[in-house]
Amino acid sequence: METHTDRNTKSQDVEIRIAAVTLHGTLAIPDQARAIVLFAHGAGSSRFSPRNQYVARILQQAGLATLLMDLMTEREERSDAITRILAFDIPFLAERVEAATDWLLSNEATRDLRIGYFGASTGAGAALMAAAHKPDAVGAVVSRGGRPDLAAEVLPQVRAPTLLIVGGWDTPVIEMNRRAAALLQAENKLVIVPGATHLFEEPGKLDEVADHASAWFTQYLTA
Repeated sequence: METHTDRNTKSQDVEIRIAAVTLHGTLAIPDQARAIVLFAHGAGSSRFSPRNQYVARILQQAGLATLLMDLMTEREERSDAITRILAFDIPFLAERVEAATDWLLSNEATRDLRIGYFGASTGAGAALMAAAHKPDAVGAVVSRGGRPDLAAEVLPQVRAPTLLIVGGWDTPVIEMNRRAAALLQAENKLVIVPGATHLFEEPGKLDEVADHASAWFTQYLTA
């Protein structure tokens, strides 16, 4: 189903076949887009995450295409709601991100667009691992309240410029991100948003995240 959003953006539901499973996503492409951002959500979230959807809309207004996708099937999500195993299986999630990247590279509507990753929570670890495995395909990474430390062993291999955004009141995650930044060999920046907790639920804080992400992706994917 195709719909239209702001800035003459065409949006449609897509199915991404990965090995024996089919994952669902929402692909939105503004007119004259030159880059696309793939969202890797965190534990217990999906393509319907209101926070990621909000950031995606801001990126679309900046002329960036977006792919919001589920990293698990409905069956996997139901099982993981009890076990919490897959949500922290970073190689498993990274494999899904990499497969979605291959889909973008082969899809007629997206194959000419430069690719960036936006990862939240554990999804940030998966995005960075996927970026390490696909250095020629990924041009930039943004982490929101992320756990890049979960991909510590591959961080020195990441070549994409990486922006780490953490809430100022999210003290444990700030330290995790500082340690991860020290392992990154690629250009990177740690931004601490004052007065924000882990989910950036305070008024105006998610806007700051979106603004930082939009500027980073615009600089490294469309310049």
